[in-house]
Amino acid sequence: MSDEEVVDPKATLEVSCKPKCVRQLKEYQACTKRIEGDESGHKHCTGQYFDYWHCIDKCVAAKLFDHLK
Repeated sequence: MSDEEVVDPKATLEVSCKPKCVRQLKEYQACTKRIEGDESGHKHCTGQYFDYWHCIDKCVAAKLFDHLK
């Protein structure tokens, strides 16, 4: 076995995929700004958050297995 450090390629791929998901990120940021003053705690941006990460995951999934041994 080799002594070299194992690096998770998923984190690197996520960073490279973020520019492709700008629309979803802007929707999430707009939502968080819109509900910033909500004291009740009933408003949330869960849907926009998951839409953003779904976009990133979909992009990463297409490339991830090419990097695995």
